[in-house]
Amino acid sequence: MIFIFGGAYQGKLAYARDRFGLADSDIYRCGESAEMPEGGKVICGLEKWILALVYANADVEDEMQRFIRRNEEAVVICDDISGGVVPADATLRKWREAAGKAATELASHSDEVIRLFCGIPTRIK
Repeated sequence: MIFIFGGAYQGKLAYARDRFGLADSDIYRCGESAEMPEGGKVICGLEKWILALVYANADVEDEMQRFIRRNEEAVVICDDISGGVVPADATLRKWREAAGKAATELASHSDEVIRLFCGIPTRIK
């Protein structure tokens, strides 16, 4: 697995497209569904799936373990939502915590971890 993360609109998907020569059909875009994202070479917007899991009161840690096992060869893209003002809403605070823990777990199982900032990739692992 390759894990690419960074702030919103920092060029993560553009970087992945260029590096891996991806077509639109290669990209699975997460939405508001708590269904397991799978099936694309790239899974983009993982933080949206985590939010759906939080709203569904699912066990995010268990779901992440299943996700990792099913997507060992994928490129996973996730917005880093850990910066900025802590949300006043309890559910959004839970999401922020769950997304941080999920990113930590993904990074530990990834062969490569890339952080994108201002369109510049930095390989961390």
